[in-house]
Parts: sequence; structure tokens; C-alpha cells
Amino acid sequence: MIRLETQFFNLNKILLLTIGLWPYRQSYFTRLQFIFLSTILTTSLIFQCTPLISQKCTPNFVAKVLSSASFFALFVIKYNMFCINIETMKDLLEQLQHIYNKLKDKNEFAIIDEYRSSVKRCTTVLTLYGICSICALILCSCLLLSEFWSKILDVILPINVSPSRSLPITMEYFVDQETYFYWILLHINVSYCIGATAMVGIGTTLIAYLQYTCGMFKISSYRIKRAVNINTLKNTKLKNGVSTLQEIISAIDIHRQAIRLSKLLVSKIEKMLFCLIIVGVVCLSLNLFQIASYEDNIKEILFPFIFVTICITYMFVANYVAQDITDHNSDFFAAVYDVKWYEAPLHIQKLILFLLQKGAKDFTVGVGGLFVGSLECFATLVKASVSYFTVIYSTQ
Repeated sequence: MIRLETQFFNLNKILLLTIGLWPYRQSYFTRLQFIFLSTILTTSLIFQCTPLISQKCTPNFVAKVLSSASFFALFVIKYNMFCINIETMKDLLEQLQHIYNKLKDKNEFAIIDEYRSSVKRCTTVLTLYGICSICALILCSCLLLSEFWSKILDVILPINVSPSRSLPITMEYFVDQETYFYWILLHINVSYCIGATAMVGIGTTLIAYLQYTCGMFKISSYRIKRAVNINTLKNTKLKNGVSTLQEIISAIDIHRQAIRLSKLLVSKIEKMLFCLIIVGVVCLSLNLFQIASYEDNIKEILFPFIFVTICITYMFVANYVAQDITDHNSDFFAAVYDVKWYEAPLHIQKLILFLLQKGAKDFTVGVGGLFVGSLECFATLVKASVSYFTVIYSTQ
């Protein structure tokens, strides 16, 4: 028996194992690993918010602190909420395995293989994207050190002023930051690496799951086309002895399972998705404000630029996958409409007419009844972020 974790989720498995979130490996050591990494990630967010307590708060300062803190909040939300639902994810993966084991012929396996290749490409690209963002942040952290620039300037134009070092992100550890500067910088970089790995690993796992359901939608279209064709209409028996009616029922069954699994996944992570959307819009707005407030100091926009790029990419990918689910569901009913159902026996015609009525309403992936995953939703979120940024900037 072929296991999906080795076919669909092999790279996702590696990413999730590194952060202790692979559903099939939840040992005592894994729990300690999660607690350790979660502590690093959470303390990083806390120390980014402490300047609001220890320093004088002005609107610009608050926006600067929250621009980075909101981005790291995305990491914390996704990492911890996925852990809370890890048993649910394991159950969902087992259900996918059960459906895969019941596929009928080589054409259906070929459809799944097509989506497996698509998932691998997507996971590889997003993993490389995450690695590039980590490298960019670490490189920026090194290049933004005042000491680094001072040494270069000292060669070109010697000065007698001792270099001052500043952190790439505003943070307050309540210790002498000059003494523990490199430890603090290490904490920032390690927490970002953990968060980026979590975002990519969890995100690509959810994408793989939803792409599998897209494959189920396509299999349902294939079954309905195979069931209602010219040869079948001439003889209500297929070559293998299965009746046309049973074949249509099997197509409807896998279509309903695809819808059920999609809804079940979204319902289990709905709170996480809702929090990610709200915090993501806030993060995008504040970092756009930081970029717009650029005043001849390039280090002020490097990190906001990275955060904006990642937020927009993540919003687009999430909504694109949700749009893909809707499109595949519509393709099923388009397939039902295109077959020569009007030449079928009357009892089959009645069944197909019921299907056509069902297709009058689109199936969408929604969150909290407020957000419906689609490319239109992506445009709405970006528009809302730009609108909030405009309001903040106009009141500067």
C-alpha cells in the first residue's frame, strides 16, 4: 500500500519534523522540541512589544514597533494553533489515505499523480522562497550593524568616534543591549528561522491537502464522463459489470467527500485563519507606512520591504488555492452539463437534473462568514490594507 506521506507530503514531512509538528511523530522528545522552539518564538514577540512599556510612545514609534511585532505574531499564531489541531490534522490525513486506497483504475491514479507533481513544485518553490527570505534577513542583520559600516568608513575616512550598534528590529530585553548584543541578534534570527519554517511547512501542508481534494473533484468529473457516454447509453451495463447508475453514484460520492473534507479542514483551522487575516492586514498596512516614511536611511525600509513582500505572497497563495477549489467544483458540474445526459434512460436523466440544480450554487471556502477565499478576496484584503495605510499616513 502506498502511503500519502511518502508521495504527497515527503518535503512537508521534513519541514514539520524540524519544528516538531509532524502529526505522525508526536513523542515525548517532540513535545519538548515544540515547547523549546515555541518559547523562543513567543519570547521574541514579547520582547518586540516591551518597548511600548519602557519607552515614550509616539504614533510613529508605536507604528514602528507594531510593524515588526505583527509580522512575528503571524508566526506565533500559525505555529501554536497548528499544534493545538495536530490530532485533527492526523485524522484528516488518515481520511485522505482511506479515499486514496479506494481509487479504481490507472486513470484515477494518474490524476492524483498529476496533482502530486503540482504539490511538489509548489512546496519546493515556497521552500526556496522561505530560505531566500531567511538568508535576506540574516544578511540584512549583518549589513545593518553600525559597527560593520564604521569599519568600512574608518578605512576610507578615519574617525575617532566609537561605533554604536543598533538592532535591526526595535526590541527591549531589560538588559545592557551593548553587552548582550550578539546574543540578542542571534535570538532574533533564530526566532525568524523557526517562524519562517513553520509558515512554509504548515502552509504547504495545507496546500497539499487542498490540492488532493482538487484531485478528488477532477476524479468525480472523470467518473461522470465515463459513466454517461455513448457506449454506456446503448447498454446500461459497463464492460466490468458495474451499472451506469452505480458509476454515477460513485462520482457523486467522491465529489461529496471532497466538499466534506474541504469544509472539515477549514472548520478546524477557522480561528487560526481568521486571526491570520486580521493580523496580516494590520501587518501589511503598518509596513507600508514604514516604507512610505523612509527618510534617507535605507535600513529603515529593508525589513518592512521583506515583511510586505511575504505578506502579499502569502495572501495571494492562500486565496489562489481557495479559488482553485471553487473552480474544480464548477468544473464537475460543467462536466455533468457537457455529457449526453439527455440520451440516457429517464431515471438517469432525473438524477443528473438534480446534479445540475445543485451546481447552480458555487462551493466556496469561507472563514467566519466574513471572508470567502478567492482572487477577489485577495484584491479586497490588499485594498483594505492600502486604505488603512493611507489613513495612517494622512494623520502623520
